[in-house]
Amino acid sequence: MIASVLCSTPVVVSDVPLQIDPDEVLRFQGYKKGKDRPTPEVAEIYDRALAEGERLMAPRAVYRAVPVTALAPDLMALAGGTEFRIPEIGRLWGTIESVGIGVCTIGDALEGRVRELWESREFPLAAMLDSVGSAAVECLAEYVNDLLCQVAIRERLNVTNRISPGYAGWDVGDQRLLFRLCPGDPVGVTLNSACYMSPSKSISFLVGIGREARVDHYFTQCRRCWMKDCLYRRVPADRTVHRA
Repeated sequence: MIASVLCSTPVVVSDVPLQIDPDEVLRFQGYKKGKDRPTPEVAEIYDRALAEGERLMAPRAVYRAVPVTALAPDLMALAGGTEFRIPEIGRLWGTIESVGIGVCTIGDALEGRVRELWESREFPLAAMLDSVGSAAVECLAEYVNDLLCQVAIRERLNVTNRISPGYAGWDVGDQRLLFRLCPGDPVGVTLNSACYMSPSKSISFLVGIGREARVDHYFTQCRRCWMKDCLYRRVPADRTVHRA
């Protein structure tokens, strides 16, 4: 596990007690929370897909931190010379001292099973299982973000929300820089020339770390954090990605 949120050498997180969020699975299926309800037939397919997904996924992540040497409104410079250009990052994260870099994956067994289902023309189950995999890796990234938050509390540090290349105006090409700093090899994740990760059910991310890092209204981590009696909790938990 992660002993310090500022660890400079890559650390592998495995044996994750991950709980897949049902709402997240249905979101990938196009359902709107609180408005759409699956039919009994769809619910049956969902149950089958969830059971298969939980059997096939192998959640794990690799993480390390790198000091920040300079921060501008749309740019951060790191020790070693790497620069990330992310729109409005200075405003969103405030004053940070380091960045945490993570690569998460649930492995390739689930996507292999999805291919088998497509080839056997079991389309509804294939599509649902694919959504289960997408939801699982999202929940895994949330779990790791939760874990970093809790480790940082002991060190009197704040951890921001995560951001990934290709989102919020961040050029997906910076995926190469991220992988140079924190290669996915320890958890079996590789990156091709188009910045596409394999296995496909993988997520890379960056978080800001610092005593004055901003944790505000756009940061919803506390809503699904499993840590009981946290003195720093900002909002009540309404769900969890941690299996009891």
